[in-house]
Amino acid sequence: MLDYALLDALAAVVRHGSFDRAASELNVTPSAVSQRVKLLEERVGSVLVKRGQPCVATTSGALLCRHTERVQLLEAELTGRLPALPGALVEPWPALRVAVNDDSVGTWFIDAVAGFCAEREMLLDLVIDDQDYTAERIRDGSVQGAVTTQAEPVQGCRSTRLGRMRYLAVCSPDFLARYFAGGVTRETLRRAPCVDFNPKDQLQRRFMRRITRADLDPPLHWIPHVAGFLRAGVMGLGWGMCPERMIAPYLASGELVEMAPGKHLDVDLYWQSWRLSIGWLDDFGAMLRQRAAEFLD
Repeated sequence: MLDYALLDALAAVVRHGSFDRAASELNVTPSAVSQRVKLLEERVGSVLVKRGQPCVATTSGALLCRHTERVQLLEAELTGRLPALPGALVEPWPALRVAVNDDSVGTWFIDAVAGFCAEREMLLDLVIDDQDYTAERIRDGSVQGAVTTQAEPVQGCRSTRLGRMRYLAVCSPDFLARYFAGGVTRETLRRAPCVDFNPKDQLQRRFMRRITRADLDPPLHWIPHVAGFLRAGVMGLGWGMCPERMIAPYLASGELVEMAPGKHLDVDLYWQSWRLSIGWLDDFGAMLRQRAAEFLD
């Protein structure tokens, strides 16, 4: 029979990517967390965590993490349905861990889910990652749901289309005049500084490939912060792909301009969550699909 004290330790390590941070959550020492994970590995006869910075689950570890997270959600759901007993301690609000891309958080996701979470007294624990990589977080068991570009369901999960985010290539008017006076071409794109969010961000490369049918390596600014990324464009540091919803006021004011009108990129987003029926998770997914239609194309 599985020992849930050991499973909780494993899940905490994978969730936080660190034995030290897992120990802080569980109010034990890092040595105790390490011993629990090691004991669990001995009992199942398999390595469950790849030690590193961060620590990540192996295939077997991910399976156990998903099982543990499901049990925790089921217990939270059951507690919420039980009548309160006189003198009973107030149960903490359940937390829903979701992997989502930063652009969605900055434009529509919080608006879509805030009412539901407030009404259900549910806490959000958001894991921010590129939309092309968020599915990995549900695959390794560190989240219960993910907003992702992956349409094919992760094993044991359901996938539902949410809608489409449109990205426009934008820069400041002065930047456009300086670097693209002769048009947006292979040569001008090769010379003009570009803003990338992080190494996972492929939107700028996709745009350049669409325009030139070539892989280019322009000078790059690395700015892994949504507001900073946008500000870099407004201040003329470089050009970048930004969500249409986010930059509409800047286009209207003239602080930003489109580099190539009509050459936008559309990114389809999907909601993936566990196939196992859990009341809160099912309700959250249904609400998200409905509200996303108000914000996405």
